[in-house]
Amino acid sequence: MNALHPPAAAAPTAASAGTPAPLRGRLRLGQPMSRYTSWRVGGPADRLYLPKDLADLQHFLRHWAVGPVTWVGLGSNLLVRDGGIRGTVVVTAGALSELRLLDERTVRAGAGVSCAKLARFCANAGLAGAEFLAGVPGTLGGALAMNAGAHGGETWRLVQAVETLDPHGQLQRRAPESFRIGYRSVEGLGDAWFAAAELRLNPDAPTAVNARIREWLERRSQTQPLELPSCGSVFRNPPGDHAARLIESCGLKGWRIGGAQVSEKHANFIVNLGDARAADIETLIRHVAATVEARCGVRLHPEVRVIGEEVDI
Repeated sequence: MNALHPPAAAAPTAASAGTPAPLRGRLRLGQPMSRYTSWRVGGPADRLYLPKDLADLQHFLRHWAVGPVTWVGLGSNLLVRDGGIRGTVVVTAGALSELRLLDERTVRAGAGVSCAKLARFCANAGLAGAEFLAGVPGTLGGALAMNAGAHGGETWRLVQAVETLDPHGQLQRRAPESFRIGYRSVEGLGDAWFAAAELRLNPDAPTAVNARIREWLERRSQTQPLELPSCGSVFRNPPGDHAARLIESCGLKGWRIGGAQVSEKHANFIVNLGDARAADIETLIRHVAATVEARCGVRLHPEVRVIGEEVDI
């Protein structure tokens, strides 16, 4: 197994004695999370930080973070309640952006790299195995956190090693064996987050890999409601079945609560029609799960992570 090669740290910035060096990223207060989630809903974050790079993020965590830290990539597969998030939100998308070849079969990617960009990079490098990531609407960090998959592929089947970052800014190299990996689930991360990963892939002709990506993206555009805000698939597929089939069999396609609707195109998608609140989406998720369990005897488990505080009405 190759060692993980972290990027060189930025040179320390001079500061007066006892005063932390200034931040190079952007710190925002009371920022609506609707701007940072693919559902386009969510109340304000007390503090939200957009780091410049890994070294800047480490500096922020060591000297500037307040309260618990919540990690966000592109905000897909995430529902932030209308009451918002207390403490500090760190947005990794656009910051942890390293993407390079370590050798002829190994790619190192930062957790803030979008899955689509990673898939294209691998394809153009003549490496196969990551094509499914082209249709995953998030960052590598999010894909690692939930073992995202599609078309029979899963993120952790590619992972050779990862690098995690804890709320104190400490980096740690870890092997896949130190996590408990399951279908759309990863345990053992604790309060840390993924900073980077090494992916081991198979050589193939770039034209062939790119052709598979085009085919999968075309199929995705035909079967998924990409024109409206959503989080992707809401529920995990139960063993031997598909959540979409069960939801549709219960007559729930098109079911609406407030501005949230079960997609008429794909029953395992809940879309924001334009004026949805997080509470509408969460209530609809519960309604769908309860209806399927009552009528089909199958308990659906959400893929989406629900965080934040509710609003008393």
